[in-house]
Amino acid sequence: MAAYPDWAFFPRHMAPPRWITQFNESVKSSQSLIESSLHERFDSDQVLQVLRDSLVDQGWLIEAGKKAADKISRPVLYGDRGATKVNYEIDGWHPTHKAVLEIESGRGWQGNAFYRDLVRTSLVQDAEYLIIGLRLSYSYASVKNQNDYQKALDQMDAIFASGRLQLPFKGILIFGW
Repeated sequence: MAAYPDWAFFPRHMAPPRWITQFNESVKSSQSLIESSLHERFDSDQVLQVLRDSLVDQGWLIEAGKKAADKISRPVLYGDRGATKVNYEIDGWHPTHKAVLEIESGRGWQGNAFYRDLVRTSLVQDAEYLIIGLRLSYSYASVKNQNDYQKALDQMDAIFASGRLQLPFKGILIFGW
């Protein structure tokens, strides 16, 4: 049986920080509850809620719901008198590691959420690391068992190999759920 979760850290020439292991252990311990091949109808909010308690124990701030008070908002742009002018809502934030978490489901690849996450989180002030979770298995219409995680890995390899697009992160973790 393959190890779970599937994951890769970028840039590939750099060892991941130690806290990445702890993050991945939270995902692994929740495998039976979130693995996309077992839970076809699970959306990203459901996955986030399963992981929430474990990640909060590690110091993460995790979105708790859809009400404004439950969301995690990070500054992007400041306006007059230093007031925050633009904020982005994200799934999670670790203030010590300065890491942004985004978990995607059905629109992760097909709806370009992966690309949106790369661009939007690149603008978040103080963000040094990015973690994006994508489905290992996704079926829709005539497409069966698409692996969004693998498609994201291929794109990350292209981004880092080409050297043409410089992302502002010390590291990026892509994991497949």
